[in-house]
Amino acid sequence: MRRLISLFLILCVGSIASAEVRSKKLTYKVADKEHVGYLAWDDAQTGPRPGVLVVHEWWGLNDYARGRADQLAKLGYVAFCADMYGDGKVVEHPDDAAKMAGEVRSNVDRWQKTTVAALDMLKTQQQCDKSKLAAIGYCFGGSTCLKLAYTGADLKAVATFHAALPTPTEAEAQRIKATILVNHGGDDKYIPEDAIKAFKSRLDAAKVNYEFISYSGAVHSFTVAGVDKRGNPGMKYDKEADEKSWEAMKELFAAKLGK
Repeated sequence: MRRLISLFLILCVGSIASAEVRSKKLTYKVADKEHVGYLAWDDAQTGPRPGVLVVHEWWGLNDYARGRADQLAKLGYVAFCADMYGDGKVVEHPDDAAKMAGEVRSNVDRWQKTTVAALDMLKTQQQCDKSKLAAIGYCFGGSTCLKLAYTGADLKAVATFHAALPTPTEAEAQRIKATILVNHGGDDKYIPEDAIKAFKSRLDAAKVNYEFISYSGAVHSFTVAGVDKRGNPGMKYDKEADEKSWEAMKELFAAKLGK
């Protein structure tokens, strides 16, 4: 009898241990440039599940973005981190980050095509239900996700965190299919009030379904623990705003993706 119980416990523990978040790098090409993305999923699940594209801050595809993908995988999604710069390039100095992000933004057509290519890569994964797609992005990544939505991409939802808010053209606003959630720091000095007003006005005119949440007292990069160490008073982690914005995203995804 003891043998049977021991065998049962071994089988159970072994089963639990094998169910965990898995990840791998995925290489894809945009024009002649190689990009190195990151896929995360929970192997305890079987069959396709909703897919979420994750777009990094202006530093590049770093551990922070990968960590968010892992969190999404634990929630039951398959998450793919885009590599917006190519070759998996990551920088630490803000001058380098500003230069790389600026180069991407300077060519809107290429910017959008690079993001679409990452979304297409997610769609091809066997774990992904390509009829249920969403995108999230932080800072530069948030504006990138908005630019993706402006193409008319088949997204159910887009969630941005302390993102720049590029104003869509009238035609772009009409093409938006996703419900949009903007998580904004109430004291974020990097995003001008005029930009916020123009963004909201264009979405209102096109009757886009969106929610704009402003977290009182929060500044830029409020979701990034440790950002305070960069010595920039305009960037500071805010635990309450971080947790509330993540919960808001989860509620949106549960409603739009069925998880």
